[in-house]
Amino acid sequence: MYCVKKINSDLYWVGGSDRRIALFENAFPVPNGVSYNSYLLIDEKTVLFDTVDHSISDIFFDNIAHVLDGRSLDYLVINHMEPDHCASIRQAVMIYPDLKIVCNDKTVRMIKQFFDFDIDSRVITVKENDTFSSGRHEFTFVMAPMVHWPEVMVTYDLTDKILFSADAFGTFGALNGNIFADELDFETHWIDDARRYYTNIVGKYGPQVQALLKKASSLEISMICPLHGPVFRENIGWFVDKYQKWSTYTPEENSVLIAYASVYGNTKTVAEALAFRLADKGIKNIQMYDVSVTHPSYIVSDCFKYSHLVFASTTYNAGIFTSMENLLMDLKAHNLQNRTAAVIQNGSWAPTSGKLMTEILSQLKNVTILDGTITIKSSMKDNETDSLDALADNISKSVLSNR
Repeated sequence: MYCVKKINSDLYWVGGSDRRIALFENAFPVPNGVSYNSYLLIDEKTVLFDTVDHSISDIFFDNIAHVLDGRSLDYLVINHMEPDHCASIRQAVMIYPDLKIVCNDKTVRMIKQFFDFDIDSRVITVKENDTFSSGRHEFTFVMAPMVHWPEVMVTYDLTDKILFSADAFGTFGALNGNIFADELDFETHWIDDARRYYTNIVGKYGPQVQALLKKASSLEISMICPLHGPVFRENIGWFVDKYQKWSTYTPEENSVLIAYASVYGNTKTVAEALAFRLADKGIKNIQMYDVSVTHPSYIVSDCFKYSHLVFASTTYNAGIFTSMENLLMDLKAHNLQNRTAAVIQNGSWAPTSGKLMTEILSQLKNVTILDGTITIKSSMKDNETDSLDALADNISKSVLSNR
């Protein structure tokens, strides 16, 4: 059995989707599954662009055999060596023993790390701007190191103006027959997973993404074929603009995200009281998370989206509550910058979480920490809300000044 989609007259999607996977990279929840995309070109020579994860290898090779229809597979272009895309390379070599592999020098070294077959006898190494012909099609290669591994490159079809973009422009989510973004309500139902994919997988490497976007800006692109998620053939500029914002750490939403860690509910109550005060001052689209309930990948994604961030945490073991500390360290690891932040701490006898949270936030580039850290001693009473009113005033003035 096969599940194939024709992309144009001679290019086919031959990948597949995994809906059973719980954690992508054993770290990120994917309740909507994930697709592993691979593309097969039928030209004078046949060319496969990347392979897939072990989880879908059976349908993958059925798809290839169906499209080849008795022909051999001549070339495999490897844009990215991460196992969700390279796991099936050895099997491809076994099924198609004359297969030649097109990749760069760094990829060759990684192939030797992952596999033990003879790569040297079948490799064609390429460098920046080298070209390769399959007959009617001519391709060139653009190196994209650290988007998001050091060996990554993208392949550009000079004939049909198609960019095979590796992990760039990818998104979480299984594909359900509709493989093109214009067949989906992408801007409503897919953009959050696209942002969460970018921020958590690639977000640390904004300057490297910027370098790739600069190179890609000189190319006429009619279609983007990523390794995860839908293929873009319409409204490409809209998605590129999202990448421009994400990779420059530019907020999409001029509003406030409040993340709180609360053991018995008192810190939560203050966080909610702040949200209501902000709403009264005209702030819209406020987002709020309990960091003990929501996986940090979702909160990291929205921290990339929102301009103003509030972190409220109880003191726990003389430190930051564990789930809040994990979130802040995640934000640091993903290089978040260009934000305005505020801090609320709670502690029944020795509140220290505010100082420790501020120390982590101070290490982020171009993050302004508003004056007036709020300290709660167990719970906030109605006659103790002056500091909360003042913080709401400071945040709202900052948000509204950006409009």
